[in-house]
Amino acid sequence: MRRSLSLLLGSLLAFTVLLGGAKASWAYPFYAQQNYASPREATGKLVCANCHLAKKITQAEVPQAVFPDTVFKAEVAIPYDTSVQQVGGDGNRTGLNVGAVVMLPEGFKLAPPERLSEELKEETAGIYYTQYSDDQPNIILVGPLPGDQHQKIVFPVLAPDPASDSSIHFGKYQLHVGGNRGRGQVTPTGEKTNNAIFTAPASGTVSALTPGDNGTTLVEITTASGSVSETVPAGPTLQVAVGDQVEAGAPLTNDPNVGGFGQLDVEVVLQNPVRIYGMLAFFAVVALAQIMLVLKKRQVEKVQAAEGF
Repeated sequence: MRRSLSLLLGSLLAFTVLLGGAKASWAYPFYAQQNYASPREATGKLVCANCHLAKKITQAEVPQAVFPDTVFKAEVAIPYDTSVQQVGGDGNRTGLNVGAVVMLPEGFKLAPPERLSEELKEETAGIYYTQYSDDQPNIILVGPLPGDQHQKIVFPVLAPDPASDSSIHFGKYQLHVGGNRGRGQVTPTGEKTNNAIFTAPASGTVSALTPGDNGTTLVEITTASGSVSETVPAGPTLQVAVGDQVEAGAPLTNDPNVGGFGQLDVEVVLQNPVRIYGMLAFFAVVALAQIMLVLKKRQVEKVQAAEGF
């Protein structure tokens, strides 16, 4: 009886630990949601750059203009060399993951599945979109996704209709786009990940390099006032040896990061169809007027030729 009870409790404990660990893993892409009310700071910087410190190119493509209540696609390109590998959380090498955030103007939102064309359904297959928060449907997140399969991410967007929403007006709008490849160097709490450079906390002499658990190394530095240490996790490669002289802030490891974050702003015009119709009508009138002038000129030339002028 006691043995059965112990086995049951052990199973429950293991299940609880498993769920706890899974939550931490699932929450990783959404650190920004947990710490910032908006992903864009007053300076215009997207908060992803607070953890992903390296700067990389991100590209975006949207139509020049869209009509109300229509679906269009915003493409975010996240280019990188797919032959490189990043340091995983356990220190092993792994492929890069990618993610993206698109801040749409107020009123714009992710298009519902029933409004997608067959082409858009194919382009968005296997991509899971989430809102930044319940009250911000215009901010859409994607990721992490395998980078070698998703260097271009398509966001299907539904344009608003001013006829049904008086707060929406025709005109030019901005989209704020961010794209990331690879893991971050800093956590939201300010701690370094194993995907960052580790530096000497003080000037002195490296006195010991002691291996620790899970591939960590304790670097001990003897200074004029005593001894300090820095724990280097598995992943970065040590670049110092016992007896080396180091200055405060000098790198103890290489820089293992191969990814980075980039952002940009793009513009789209919410176009009034009546303006297009008016423009087409204007072009038609101008073309007709030009044709009539040419015909009138030919008529005058024929009359003049018949009268001998």
